[in-house]
Amino acid sequence: MIFAEYLVLSSLVLGVRLYLYQTQRIQFVDVSDTAKIHCSSKENLEGGSSMFWYLRREGETPTCIKRCLDDQNVGKFACKHETHSSTLEISNIQKTESGIYYCAFEYSSYLIFGNGTTLIVGDSYTNSSWVMFLVPFPRGTQVTGTANLACVIHGVSSPVHVSWSVSGELQEPGLTRSLRARDGSLTLINHISVPMDTWTSGKNFTCEVQFNSSGNSVKKSTRYLFASSTAPARECTHYIVLLAAAAGLLLLLVSLSLIWTLCPSTLGFQPRISSPPASEEHQGGILYAHLDFDSRNRNGRTMQRPARGKSTKP
Repeated sequence: MIFAEYLVLSSLVLGVRLYLYQTQRIQFVDVSDTAKIHCSSKENLEGGSSMFWYLRREGETPTCIKRCLDDQNVGKFACKHETHSSTLEISNIQKTESGIYYCAFEYSSYLIFGNGTTLIVGDSYTNSSWVMFLVPFPRGTQVTGTANLACVIHGVSSPVHVSWSVSGELQEPGLTRSLRARDGSLTLINHISVPMDTWTSGKNFTCEVQFNSSGNSVKKSTRYLFASSTAPARECTHYIVLLAAAAGLLLLLVSLSLIWTLCPSTLGFQPRISSPPASEEHQGGILYAHLDFDSRNRNGRTMQRPARGKSTKP
């Protein structure tokens, strides 16, 4: 709650004087390496004596991990300063230190925060990891309002990087919610909201998940199934033509059968004793069922359940 209040107050002061910007929105680092997170400003940071660093882990509230005083640049966390920038160095970093790091500057008894850097330590992928795309239920011809799309990442050991694109055009980062299981694994739900007319336009929506810096990412793509309002009509017309042709053929066969049975001599055949008719089960017409798993396929292959894991293990 206190952290949220600081963010609100920071936004008020932000336009007055100081603006902090963290250029690295996402950063990968191997376990036991040294991570370096940068924070810059157009204003003088006064030697960094008023700089703080906060860490927000998945499912936890932000905590202050470092105040950049010159006499405290020892141990695991160290601050390196220049006139308009400050860098947090974390030595021997571990997977438990993955999260979002915020720089903060104390100004007139308020804290001004940067935009945050997501730090991913090691590989977040596990044997139980899978990615699934959730899309809105079709609403007929409705094109007003917004559509919410979600990318579900299950069974990861630490945060991942999720990016969205619409027909190749990169979108703003989505909002992420997390749930930690009893075994310590995380389920992340990253979602975006787009105008309904954008969703129903037939464009391709892609969610890309990166588990580490070197391994292959997982991409899930989908589009609105009824992008063209005339497509269902054309499809129904096609089925009607097929059914009409089938009905005509069936009527012709019945007519020939009656002629064969009632007037065999006119066709040059002698009557014969027919065998008992076989038992027939009423079919009740032809039933067409269309199951579309487009939101769960990858590379054109249909899957019976959500894809688990990556196509290539790093």
